[in-house]
Amino acid sequence: MAELKIGRMVLGICQTNCYFVYREGSREVICFDPADAGDHIYETLKGKGLEVAGILLTHGHFDHIWGSRKLRELSGAKIYACEEEKNVCEDAVNNVSEQAGRAYTVKPNHYLKDGEEITIAGMTCKLIATPGHTIGSCCYYFEEDGILISGDTLFQESVGRTDFPTGSMGSLVRSIKEKLFVLPDETKVYPGHGDMTDIGSEKKYNPFLQ
Repeated sequence: MAELKIGRMVLGICQTNCYFVYREGSREVICFDPADAGDHIYETLKGKGLEVAGILLTHGHFDHIWGSRKLRELSGAKIYACEEEKNVCEDAVNNVSEQAGRAYTVKPNHYLKDGEEITIAGMTCKLIATPGHTIGSCCYYFEEDGILISGDTLFQESVGRTDFPTGSMGSLVRSIKEKLFVLPDETKVYPGHGDMTDIGSEKKYNPFLQ
């Protein structure tokens, strides 16, 4: 099977990482967290000869979802999120968009359960529920390729903030240690903000998780 490729666009006021994942030689991509620029993402990928086949949300905060409805409208792709994130995606107070000055909600086409696998355009990943940053925060794990899209759960030597609605530091630390640190050390981690890292490095050096 062709190697998995990952592209990144850094978008919006929070410098959110929007990733697009695809197999070498394929035109179809999975887009993660379309920030606030659904039209820009669509046009940029179209210019590269790529088509959005699915939109996966790691959580429902405004800086990760503001572009989701527009990208769905333009591409026809369906939106997926963790089932526990319904009250964040669909509530402008809980997703902090109202406080940010642009109230916004999105209703994903499909809510997924913890551990559920999803295959889009021949690419299979597993949703790992990691409550803490929000109640329904999740990561997406491509086991065959050793890749984790971690959203705002785990960063390079840091973790997501927990002072927004439905957040919990205790839950976040437990999620990372029990759900992510059991993955192979060489697993590459692509976070919602900042640079990539790997599980082994975070076990050793992340000061929030020692």
